[in-house]
Amino acid sequence: MAAAARGRGGVWRRAWQRAVACNTRGGAVPAAKSGLAPWIPVVGLEIHAQISSNSKLFSGSQVQFAAPPNSLVSFFDASLPGTLPAGYQITQQRVPIAVNGSLSYSLCIDNKMSQMVTKTVRIKQIQLEQDSGKSLHDDTRSQTLVDLNRAGVGLMEVVMEPDLCCGEEAAAAVRELQLILQTLGSSQAVMAEGQLRVDANVSVHQPGELYGVRTEVKNINSLRFLAKAVDYEIQRQIEELENGGTILNETRAFDSKLGCTLPMRDKEGKQDYRFMPEPNLPPLILYDAKSLPANMNHQQVVNIDWIHERLPDLPSVKRAKLVEWYGILPEHSFTLLRSGSRVRAVAPARLLVSRNVNVPTAGDTLSSLYVMKALDVLCLENEDGLTEFFENVVKQTQMKPKRVIGWILNDLLSYLKQHSLTVKESPVSSFLLADLLNLLEKKEISSTAAKQVLAELWKGEGKTPLEIVKEKKLVLIQDQKELEQICQAVIDGRENEVIAIKAGNRKVLNKLIGLVQRETQGRSNPVLVKQLLEKKLLE
Repeated sequence: MAAAARGRGGVWRRAWQRAVACNTRGGAVPAAKSGLAPWIPVVGLEIHAQISSNSKLFSGSQVQFAAPPNSLVSFFDASLPGTLPAGYQITQQRVPIAVNGSLSYSLCIDNKMSQMVTKTVRIKQIQLEQDSGKSLHDDTRSQTLVDLNRAGVGLMEVVMEPDLCCGEEAAAAVRELQLILQTLGSSQAVMAEGQLRVDANVSVHQPGELYGVRTEVKNINSLRFLAKAVDYEIQRQIEELENGGTILNETRAFDSKLGCTLPMRDKEGKQDYRFMPEPNLPPLILYDAKSLPANMNHQQVVNIDWIHERLPDLPSVKRAKLVEWYGILPEHSFTLLRSGSRVRAVAPARLLVSRNVNVPTAGDTLSSLYVMKALDVLCLENEDGLTEFFENVVKQTQMKPKRVIGWILNDLLSYLKQHSLTVKESPVSSFLLADLLNLLEKKEISSTAAKQVLAELWKGEGKTPLEIVKEKKLVLIQDQKELEQICQAVIDGRENEVIAIKAGNRKVLNKLIGLVQRETQGRSNPVLVKQLLEKKLLE
């Protein structure tokens, strides 16, 4: 097993290198053996997102993560045979809720945030359906247990066209979709809680040939694992074909420990899916502003245009506004949005109307219960994200946004990651950080002292920045004569550095500035110190 894992790890490393290369070659992956034509990977995704709802799609059972097994199951949810409600799955096979859409996402070139390209993947359709129960395999006792807590939970399935070519593209597209769902409140989309799961369809072919046989990697619940699974599967298929083998039309699973995909079941035989109308679900007509009858009560129907007008800014629009309003770099806007705000207290119906998706209107039918569930407004708590924190700090400080963003992304975010906290859980509020930055902007403290104060604020002892500054005696030295004496003392004790500076090596000056800072315990203004040192060294 260890040997197999090591071997697969090597394949994974090669797959990753080639996947990165594919982005700069328009999707082509070099052949593993010399003399062969390059391979073109084709990747399509099916994303299952759990809709934001307190109850299941067609029963009153509660929706809750990590509840005890089979504790959230109604009689309807537990109907037998099988693990699906009523013995079958209710889905939208003939009339999906939205069709013919697109999703734009951004991709880093060579992992550099400063170099980004925008790409687009087409969306074939979005449909609502029920989740199934969960099988828990106990290998020790050679038995399989069934947990029906998830059975009947409402899902939206987003089916993307095969427009992607590597794991990095797949992960970037899903991440953008995840942000959109969270922004709209359609889904909390927390992958670690199974609220967003991805099936990846992967195939490879050579230029001028038809698409190759595809495999499906099921139920991937991490963006990192998605990128790894897709790239591994691309490389596995290339090596299999170049060694004279064939690709089976099968379902595979990604083993995150081994870093490889493993076969689950073949799909060579015809899938015997049988669809029939659900007689208990009456049809519903969707309207837009043009087709809505004049005497119709808008509260009793779904008006697509009415919903569309009330959508919040999507992440791409929000990023553009952040750059325009605050003058920050585009890559900084991506970091702010990536850490994300999840507005939860909104109508899940907003999933039905993306600005780039066509929604069937008058004459098309959908289940009325689907829409009743979609129009249910949740009373859940809003969770402020990094973007809101940044904007609140900007409103309360005199410091320019370009400088504020550095403190947010470099210092605050570092503390949050170090302690595994969300922005909402931060002991340093936007008000406290703004208060601290105001002291720095007024030149009452140095940047070194400001970092010391931030460290003290992080302890959550209820002190204000000014109280900490006074307690720690961090106020900048205002007496220039005193500062000149300290600079002179540092110069007198560093003859070699002085000689180097006078010989033209200006980088050594930074060392002297640091020594003055150390002597003053961070209570000196580095800009003023630099000016005083330069003046004395040029005398």
